[in-house]
Amino acid sequence: MKIKIAPSILSADFSCLGEEIKKVEKAGADMLHIDVMDGHFVPNITIGPIVVKCIRKCTKLPLDVHLMIENPQKYIDTFIDAGSDMITVHIETISGLRLGIQKRKLKSKGVELGVSFNPATPVARIKPVLKYADFILVMSVNPGFGGQSFIPAAIPKIKELRAIFKGDISVDGGINELTAQSVVRAGANVLAAGSYVFGAKDKRKAIERIRNAG
Repeated sequence: MKIKIAPSILSADFSCLGEEIKKVEKAGADMLHIDVMDGHFVPNITIGPIVVKCIRKCTKLPLDVHLMIENPQKYIDTFIDAGSDMITVHIETISGLRLGIQKRKLKSKGVELGVSFNPATPVARIKPVLKYADFILVMSVNPGFGGQSFIPAAIPKIKELRAIFKGDISVDGGINELTAQSVVRAGANVLAAGSYVFGAKDKRKAIERIRNAG
């Protein structure tokens, strides 16, 4: 499967966010990963749909909006209207029944649905809803803050998922050229990388290193 790189704007310089996005777009990014945090589901607060709407104006890259929030179904429509191409919700925050309802809604609007799960959540929790997911996002850090170290326990989870899921498998957290090699070999093909890309002087080389790490 094609390896796709999704720079996470959580690590961008927000004082010049538009310029930062243009840099990674020119450097070869395949999409943007946008972390939305509410201070409840995770211990941090980031951005809302207004910022997503502004990001939509300055890039043609697909926007994967990662809703690390409680009651995500209350806000999905707003984020779709803001220009999201993909919406990722956490299995810890939504029931299988509600996920099925959201899947039908998103499909009718041409928006992909991703399902994510935290490091402490077993793969068994996500198996019943794989039928609704266009892609799966494996958290390889505890969500809430950027720049954390990769949790190796994500590797067997990726392998287990790849054996039963044919769609894209994304990994978020602690991605660099070494961890990228491990997750790609395990079966992941979408790498959400924040500080490794946005912190690099040469963003094109950083993206190429993790894209070719496997």
